[in-house]
Amino acid sequence: MREDVEALDIRDVTANWVNAEVLGRQIDERIKALADLSDTPLFFGRLDFLHAPGADRPENAQGAERARDAEPAEPAEDVEDVEDAEDAEDGRPGAGAVDRRFYIGRRHVHDADGDPMVIDWRAPVSQAFYRGSRKDPMDIGLRRRFGYTGGELTAYEDEHLTDPAEAETTSRLLQQEIEKPRVGPMRDIVATIQPEQDEIVRAGLGGTVCVQGGPGTGKTAVGLHRVAYLLYAYRDRLARTGTLVVGPNRSFLHYIEQVLPALGELEVKQATVDDLVAHVEVRGVDEPATALLKGDVRMAEVLRRAVRSHVTLPDEAVVVVRGSRRWRVPAYELEEIVQELLARDIRYGAAREALPQRIAHAVLVRMEQSGEAPDDRVQDAVARNAAVKAAVKAIWPPVDPAKLVLRLLSDPEFLAAQSEGVLDEDERKLLLWTRPARSARSAKWSAADAVLIDEAADLVRRTPSLGHVVLDEAQDLSPMQYRAVGRRCTTGSATVLGDLAQGTTPWATRTWEEALRHLGKPDGVIEELTAGFRVPTDVITYASRLLPHIAPGLTPVASVRENPGFFEIRRVDAAEAVVAACGELLRNEGSVGLIAADARVPVLAEALAAAGVGYLSPGEETTVSTRLTLVPASLAKGLEYDYVVLDEPAAVVDGEPDERTGLRRLYVALTRAVSGLLVTHTAPLPPHLA
Repeated sequence: MREDVEALDIRDVTANWVNAEVLGRQIDERIKALADLSDTPLFFGRLDFLHAPGADRPENAQGAERARDAEPAEPAEDVEDVEDAEDAEDGRPGAGAVDRRFYIGRRHVHDADGDPMVIDWRAPVSQAFYRGSRKDPMDIGLRRRFGYTGGELTAYEDEHLTDPAEAETTSRLLQQEIEKPRVGPMRDIVATIQPEQDEIVRAGLGGTVCVQGGPGTGKTAVGLHRVAYLLYAYRDRLARTGTLVVGPNRSFLHYIEQVLPALGELEVKQATVDDLVAHVEVRGVDEPATALLKGDVRMAEVLRRAVRSHVTLPDEAVVVVRGSRRWRVPAYELEEIVQELLARDIRYGAAREALPQRIAHAVLVRMEQSGEAPDDRVQDAVARNAAVKAAVKAIWPPVDPAKLVLRLLSDPEFLAAQSEGVLDEDERKLLLWTRPARSARSAKWSAADAVLIDEAADLVRRTPSLGHVVLDEAQDLSPMQYRAVGRRCTTGSATVLGDLAQGTTPWATRTWEEALRHLGKPDGVIEELTAGFRVPTDVITYASRLLPHIAPGLTPVASVRENPGFFEIRRVDAAEAVVAACGELLRNEGSVGLIAADARVPVLAEALAAAGVGYLSPGEETTVSTRLTLVPASLAKGLEYDYVVLDEPAAVVDGEPDERTGLRRLYVALTRAVSGLLVTHTAPLPPHLA
């Protein structure tokens, strides 16, 4: 398929050089999408339907009989046996079962004649691979899963969903995939998507979906695979409107950045909320109470008032001179025009652009009443008249969003006027800078200030909307940050991913209903994932002791892992003992994360260096030679490691401004392990873990 594209000659099919450039770029992108990934197999499953899709289906008893007739050879131990078994079943090409047999893979693959060899996992016929069960076999006689090692086919297992004599078992290959060591960036889960996950992945583009999922439930993977599905099912629409993945930080985005390319999707943009609102350079940090207030949804009303406060009702007429004639629009009529624009509540900038045309239209009415016959060109000329432009500048002056926010944070009288009845006096004091900046450029803006400026910018000029936005780790966003993301999908939809128990900011989300309202998607559907595929049973059971204190009423994650995992709590007396614990875990295969309170990271870094142990920072890719990552607890969210050493849980809790936030931070740190967790401590453990 790649060679066919590379061989295309477009010299005689393009009308001009612009067409040639566009077509050439599309061909290059197609070639990239068809690139071979040596360790990524093209297919991972096979479906044998009892009947060709669309054909009439007999009763279940007949279907079960036909399924047994098609029973294959015994499970294979190596690739040669797999191939022999396939040959025994397939017979020759064109055998009768071929039109009922489909290989499922990461992308569509066809042969030289254009006939499909592998069906894209997102195609409707592939849905049965993920959702077929003994209760609802979906006309599947045989479902086969293939197992790979380093991209090499090594095993397979079969399920006869309509055979009552075959007991229901847990997929061994699924368990092996879950247990596989985590080295390098996040992998796709396309071969192991579960039925409840598939329902979310294949939800339509028209609605917003919010996924509440505890640690290891696969919510991030579900969100990314949903993007891939939507791009497959609604490609033309999303090609025009765009798709965006929003993550909590750069380390997280780097960790997930290879998932969509592995699924053949190369055009999806990624950003943090800070990237979206980067109108100014952020150089300052707010106190927690100030940041909490700036993130409060009430600030949206304060900003709306502040923007509209620039409008001044006219107190004198506008006189337009054209040739020897003078046309006068009285002040009361100008006021009616301004009041009408204010009542429509359109964007400040759009109303400002409409005002000169409205004044010009009033002049044209007077011209027509006097017997003239002006056209649109005359109206445009009147709108550009110096007197009209001067009136617009006086009535509806331009507003710079950054300067507006600067004035609010610097001018007590202006802030008081715009926040009357919204904020109290103590709250205004929190907002006001002790040393106001001279200009917007010299101001030490905080991250929360940048969000306020983005809100003001949208009040002046509409923010362009995308077709779909995926928002991950959403539980940490403030109401104003939700509004900032919502502005990017006002005419599109969103997929919101998060876990209320992992909210570690002072303004952490309390309910998903509230979050969806701030996002502008109050009708969004809330789904919950409770089956844990990543965190070992013993580890998630221990971490769940914190749930009654951090998220009462939230359903604990139930691990489906057969392996309970390695779990140990060890008292130590120095940082050197923590380094030794890391050395023990590095003897195993896979990645190791050393997670510690932010204040403890320099001490541990020094101890690692003294012991000659190499380590990485979050976001850096692990290699065979360096598999240890030193992770500040504040950056651990969303990351995963085969083995985790958690240093001083009490220090993690104490590093946050309040106990609840600290316990939530600890919950995040406890649930980063895939195979094992070793907790080291000198100080007593938090009593909530007793």
